[in-house]
Amino acid sequence: MKNFWKKHKKLIVIVALIVIGGGYYWYQKSHQVTAAIKYKTAVTAKGSLITSVSGSGNVVVDQLATVDPTITGTVSNLAVNVGDKVKKGATLFTIVNDVLSVSNDQSSASLQQSKNSVDSAELNIKQAKADYKASKSSSSTATSDQKKILNAKIDIAESGLVAAQKSYTATLASYNNTLSTGAKRAVTSPIDGTVSAINVKNGDDLSRLSSGSNASSAPMIIGDLTTLKAQVSVNEVDIPNVAIGQKVMMTFSAISGLTISGKIEKMDALGTLAQGVVTYNVTVGFDALDPRIKPNMSVSAKIITQVKQDVITVPNGALKTQGNTTYVQVLNNGSQVPENRTIEIGSANNTDTEIVSGINVGDNVVTQIIDPNAKTTTATTTSGISALSGARGGFGGGGGGTRAGG
Repeated sequence: MKNFWKKHKKLIVIVALIVIGGGYYWYQKSHQVTAAIKYKTAVTAKGSLITSVSGSGNVVVDQLATVDPTITGTVSNLAVNVGDKVKKGATLFTIVNDVLSVSNDQSSASLQQSKNSVDSAELNIKQAKADYKASKSSSSTATSDQKKILNAKIDIAESGLVAAQKSYTATLASYNNTLSTGAKRAVTSPIDGTVSAINVKNGDDLSRLSSGSNASSAPMIIGDLTTLKAQVSVNEVDIPNVAIGQKVMMTFSAISGLTISGKIEKMDALGTLAQGVVTYNVTVGFDALDPRIKPNMSVSAKIITQVKQDVITVPNGALKTQGNTTYVQVLNNGSQVPENRTIEIGSANNTDTEIVSGINVGDNVVTQIIDPNAKTTTATTTSGISALSGARGGFGGGGGGTRAGG
């Protein structure tokens, strides 16, 4: 026996430790106290539900004019810089064109010649009439045939005057056209505004510059900065809910803390397809301009599509679904177990959902379940966004919203 104990001493000790440890684990498990599940709730109340859709884009100048002369020549006397304010008709630069100068001189000379022809024709008529009158005087020795000839000269002189006057009218029109073309050598601003871009310098040959359809490469661009707008793209899913006149709240990446309100003024009838996504441009007018807002700044817009007053709402996290049924859990006063309430939902935004029927004002709706016995704290797994698939009169989750208490 002693030999057996010595030989198996270590094994016996190990077995004993296992038995003791297992017994302790069993004792702990059998006597463990289960903590109660807790619920976070929100008291339902009536208030406002604002639904909206989002868009992003840039600040644009609504009234923008490109200065692109129709004549060629060399840029000279550039009189403005980027950022300068100009009035309509102010000279921006001139164009040196020797051919136009020669044309002006030739046109002026032709006009003077035509004027001289008219004056000469008028004198011929006066002279012809004087000669004919003298031939009819008592002291005249003119024969009857001579008198007829002198009378015919009056008709010829009058026909000459008509021809000279027509020639003068045509020459004057040509002269005015030449002056108009020549006047374009002084390039002026087409609108009141601010010089936004200058793509030429003194000495440039305009014949080598062609803006074509690209307005940004025109010799000069003038913008009226009092007509700044926001142009944002809206997804095709959201655009059916957008309409002219709707209120818009806008923020700017470059200006921290600034929020500007506005209204939708224009909407594109045709969408733009890019990478499989269709969007529509929406133009928003600012209710008030902030001097910090500049053209091309990035802007984020929240378009208010609907405002419902005096409705019961619950946080989207409180919604649960089972099959085609939407329900919430309500924790009645004094109860430790929540009651499932089938509900009918209406409009919704990204945070709250309207409850048409199923709960009352003052109900404690469960928004989160806290299980101390679980390894992690879990919230309800069905969000209000997924539950909106069965909503009647609800909007898609493309935009954010605000729930205001009543």
